[in-house]
Amino acid sequence: MKHSYFASQEHHSSDVMLPLDEVLQNIAFNEAGLIPVIAQDVHSQEVLMLAWMNRHALELTLATKKMTYWSRSRQAIWKKGETSGNWQHVVSMSLDCDGDTLLCRVEQTGAACHTGRHHCFYLSINPDDNKVCVQKPWANHLSFHLLLR
Repeated sequence: MKHSYFASQEHHSSDVMLPLDEVLQNIAFNEAGLIPVIAQDVHSQEVLMLAWMNRHALELTLATKKMTYWSRSRQAIWKKGETSGNWQHVVSMSLDCDGDTLLCRVEQTGAACHTGRHHCFYLSINPDDNKVCVQKPWANHLSFHLLLR
């Protein structure tokens, strides 16, 4: 179901600047007060992870320019990189057309996944042979990033 605020923005034929507070007031958080957030590597365009934010985590992310999520398992704010050093620095943020999903383009420091992998989508499903490949963690993440540049 489209949120009426975001549906009303569809008619603009050129760029329009909206007040951030107004947009934040109209984000379509789910019944648990959360919005899904996709973190994408700004350099490789690779999707790194999917996590969740509540309003407070979103406000902290905007204030610090470091990705801050809501941990559903711990029921607490989770500052990505606070314990691991694997920070996600915000480059840009975009809402989808319904205002119910957030895409954040980030500069990733170290691994995004708690398994030590660059991204969380390391279980590759091959529908042709009905198998799933578990990709190994990178031996040298930094050298891989240097190859991308």
